[in-house]
Amino acid sequence: MSDFYAQVVTIFLGFFAIMNPIANTAVFAALRGESNKAERSRIAVKSLLITFCVIAAFALLGKSIFHLFGITLPALRITGGVLVFLVGYHMLNGSGSHLHSGGRDESSDVAVSPLAVPILAGPGTIATAMNFSATGGLTGISTTIAVFAVLC
Repeated sequence: MSDFYAQVVTIFLGFFAIMNPIANTAVFAALRGESNKAERSRIAVKSLLITFCVIAAFALLGKSIFHLFGITLPALRITGGVLVFLVGYHMLNGSGSHLHSGGRDESSDVAVSPLAVPILAGPGTIATAMNFSATGGLTGISTTIAVFAVLC
């Protein structure tokens, strides 16, 4: 049973490191800091629900997507590692994203984009979900989804 707990902690910490919810609160505050408390809560809940649905879909369909495109799990791990390296490198250089600029119109829904996708459910989070769920069968899929739900 200790292997199960180790897997749960590994999945949680993997998602926590990739999704980085603490740093993303600053992005959320910058995008919707001027809104009232009820509006901020609505946006936060909506973006987390969309994020959970996207990650759950990729966790469920991960193996099917692998087989459809002929992707192996080691290839995904290498690509995911390169992706995480590039994201970290750009963060160290301080280069900003064009999505965070003030040029957004007020009618756009920031709960969907950029908050849910690509900030919370970005390529790194999707690759992490597919990696964790592809290795463990039905137990791995359900554990991955449950741990991500707790993180959300």
